[in-house]
Formats: sequence, structure tokens, C-alpha cells
Amino acid sequence: MGDANVTTSEWRTVQVGRVVLFSQGPYTGKLATIVEIIDHKRILVDGPSAETDSIVPRHATPLAHVSLTPIVVDKFPRAAGHNAVKAAWQKAEVEKKWNESAWAKSRASSTRRRALTDFERFKVMRLRKQARFEVRKTLAAARASAKA
Repeated sequence: MGDANVTTSEWRTVQVGRVVLFSQGPYTGKLATIVEIIDHKRILVDGPSAETDSIVPRHATPLAHVSLTPIVVDKFPRAAGHNAVKAAWQKAEVEKKWNESAWAKSRASSTRRRALTDFERFKVMRLRKQARFEVRKTLAAARASAKA
């Protein structure tokens, strides 16, 4: 028989040290890390943030209320205390990695777009039309020079 090549899936797994993003509840939009897995539906999370408005206290939460991010705090001990979690969080530079991710940039962009006033939406529309006009003008000039 041939050798079997067994690889792990590319999907994010629930593991101690995995950073999660709250999608519902009082901590919506905040980051935390999994400290302990309680059972197949609940996890213990702690979110020590540098910003006071982004802190998530240690508590049990259902997995249905969080989204797993690709960020993992390596060598994270199970059921670590708050100070150990905070030290590992800062060492792994979780907030910096999150802010540089495409996911965070997309969320910030959509939040900003939702907050626009009617006049700001009008200005965005005009700027997009101007940019489209310039692109089409350049493309037409390139086509004309290619034909000649």
C-alpha cells in the first residue's frame, strides 16, 4: 500500500490562544483570546487590550457569539491567569496584527461608510465619477495610440 498523506484542514480550529472577534452581545467588535475550552459550545475568553474601551473581562461565552480569527498567541498555557494572558497578548502584538489585517481594514471601512452623511455620500459619488472619467480617458488614449 502507498503512504497516506494526512494534513490538517485550512479551517481555523478552536484552540487555546486563538484570538476571537465578538460578533454579538455586549462586546461586539472587540477582540479576546481563548483561555480555556469549557465544552463543545462554550469557551472561556479574556481580552486584555491597551485601550480601556476595548477590554473584554474574563467570562464564558458561547462559540456562536464569536468569530475565529487567523491570529494565534503561541505557547499559551491552558487556564492562564489575567497577567499571563496580558503579557502573552502584548508579546504577540495581537492588536497590531489585527489592525494590519484585511479583515480589520474592511470592518473599519464599512463602519466609516455607514457613518457618512448625505452630503459626504454625494462627495464620494462625485470623486468616483471623476476618477472613472480619468481612467477612461487614459484608456482611450492608450487604445488610440495602439491603433496608430
